[in-house]
Amino acid sequence: MTTVRSLCRLFGIVFAVVASPGTTIAQDHLKVAVGQLGNWATSVSEVGQRGGIFKKHGLTLDLLYTQGSGETQQAVISGGADIGVAVGIMGALSAYSKGAPVRILGAETTGASDLYWYVKSDSPVKTIQDFNGRTIAYSTNGSSTHGVVVAMVKQYGLNVKLVATGSPASTLTMVMSGQVDVGWSAPPDGLDQLDRGDIRMIVNGNAASIFKGQTVRVLMTNVQMFTARRDAIHRFMKAYRETARWLYSDDAALKVYADWLGISVAKARRSRDDFYPWEALDPDKIVGLDLIVPDAVALKYISAPLTKEQLADFIYIAPQ
Repeated sequence: MTTVRSLCRLFGIVFAVVASPGTTIAQDHLKVAVGQLGNWATSVSEVGQRGGIFKKHGLTLDLLYTQGSGETQQAVISGGADIGVAVGIMGALSAYSKGAPVRILGAETTGASDLYWYVKSDSPVKTIQDFNGRTIAYSTNGSSTHGVVVAMVKQYGLNVKLVATGSPASTLTMVMSGQVDVGWSAPPDGLDQLDRGDIRMIVNGNAASIFKGQTVRVLMTNVQMFTARRDAIHRFMKAYRETARWLYSDDAALKVYADWLGISVAKARRSRDDFYPWEALDPDKIVGLDLIVPDAVALKYISAPLTKEQLADFIYIAPQ
């Protein structure tokens, strides 16, 4: 009888601790691969974690930053990451069409006005036609920068050499040292150099007309994660949506972003307001599939259009 009473008291204590308002709920861990540290669009997971939003939804994120969406996608395919942020949609279509175990969870960036190509201030390059005969940078194979620059080459009939240069920081070094003629970047990277006149912007990603107003980067998971941990996916997307909206509605979010990167709030605001309208970050709208899929065929990312059934299997927008 004494033993029974002791057990009852023990269970009562455990219940009281679990039920206590101040008790910390156990967090699920997700490994999240993110292309390009510091870009405004890729910052949602970081800002949401620092702002306590993912914790509120019972999630702790282990964030891994990659050199571009090609690396991010590979981490998801291999199972090294549960979720990939900022995977180029062309590369994602290519992977799925070849049987890779991947699923799209939402849009990461729509439109390509955030990406820009630039030269040193003393370069003779003035227009996109002057790219002819020169070396042009992109981040990694299968990335959105790769897709955009390939599309520009096709659209403008350019004769260029494409060079994978990794991050905006490594690309800037290669441009300034003369290893590459035309570099790529995305805000806030390069804004100081533009303001000082060290570099000149030539075109942004919307110069490739097939990407203007279309979703260019996505959120991706692998089939194992998608099947086994659907609840965690739903909570991730709820937290991601909440953070994305917070970034556009509260200066406190701008300060979290600015403090993380060691930049001014004014520079953070400029990155957002000058390059990323809300529509660019809305995760629930994948725009332009009717054009993206044929373009993926034309650019040889896929050999044939995906059927409606394949697209329904490939793309899963979690309920709000």
